Amino acid sequence: MKVFPDDLFYNREHAWVRVEGHLATIGITDYAQEKLGEILSVELPEVDVSVERDEPFGTIESSKGVFEIISPVSGDVISVNEDVMDDIGIINSDPHDTGWMIVIDISDPEELDDLLDSREYHDFILREAEND
Repeated sequence: MKVFPDDLFYNREHAWVRVEGHLATIGITDYAQEKLGEILSVELPEVDVSVERDEPFGTIESSKGVFEIISPVSGDVISVNEDVMDDIGIINSDPHDTGWMIVIDISDPEELDDLLDSREYHDFILREAEND
């Protein structure tokens, strides 16, 4: 089983968050990209769009279908990773670093309390795999 970075938080929809002050960088987990297979395209929001926790902020089309990316926290998008738009393969090859998708200005820092740490996410993945 994969090891997930300790400096990230995770939601149960397989997105990760890296928090720096009031900013949250968001992407999908290595587990998610592996389950999706080859990623063909991604649709992400524009800068200045608001995203809500537990709501989709974008979609990923892969060899297995089209899937929504569910935001782990609420806030306003301040940056979109243009590198991902230019080279979609980054999401498959480096999902926890250069494959980030958006940066938001967090509107409710308390939402972070509901996210999983790396150990909790690992355990969640194990339980999910048992049910597959």
